[in-house]
Amino acid sequence: MTTPEPASRLRASFKDAYALAKPVEGWLSEAQAERLWEAARRVPAGGLLVEIGSFRGRSTIVIASALADGGRLIAIDPHAGGDRGPREIAAEAGRGEADNAAFNVNLREAGVAARVEHVRLMSSDAHAAVAGAIDVLYVDGAHRFRPARDDIVRWGERVRDGGTMLVHDSFSSIGVTLATLSSVTVGAHWRYVGRTRSLAEYRRERLRGRERASNSLRQLAQLPWFVRNVIVKVALVTGIRPLARLMDHHGDDWPY
Repeated sequence: MTTPEPASRLRASFKDAYALAKPVEGWLSEAQAERLWEAARRVPAGGLLVEIGSFRGRSTIVIASALADGGRLIAIDPHAGGDRGPREIAAEAGRGEADNAAFNVNLREAGVAARVEHVRLMSSDAHAAVAGAIDVLYVDGAHRFRPARDDIVRWGERVRDGGTMLVHDSFSSIGVTLATLSSVTVGAHWRYVGRTRSLAEYRRERLRGRERASNSLRQLAQLPWFVRNVIVKVALVTGIRPLARLMDHHGDDWPY
């Protein structure tokens, strides 16, 4: 039997939610977490938020802490040990099991485990496990072009009109950026709301004519920041730290 969570842990303030999530390993800044938390707060009772890519639960804790009572959170992550961070692409079973164990422990310690339904499948294979229209979709799965585009297109089609899609590593990861440019930027179904560093937010609605062109231009205007991030990554991989500092990037963290 699942033990009910303390009332103080349900629909926590952002400050409290981030305090629970911050110690968890992952790539989600405080400002990005707040944008994600605000989106999760908009999910109505009985609504559905789908997260693609949970890793060890940092973003999952933020989302679960923001949901209204009765809101559903489905976290999709195969925990196969691959696509889990910079230059860690290939699957590795032992690493995946460690991620899964840490994910479950972190959710329990944050007091949100009972609010999360984990689907341990590749996102491309998980559609049948998720019923209903999606109110908020958070995409932070595989960052290679094809799987990223598949997540954005196929899962994005399931977001209701007026719903929200957030894509992490937009204008940062080459694969995610190309996937977004090819499927969303010049399309007529997603309004670009803005971004917090690499976390881009879109609202599903029909765009026409000049409005559609203006929407595309607003996204294309982010490309200089994308180029800067690619240069930083090259500098970090090659060990050319002065080049990274020239791009106003300090330390060894991957830009996100």
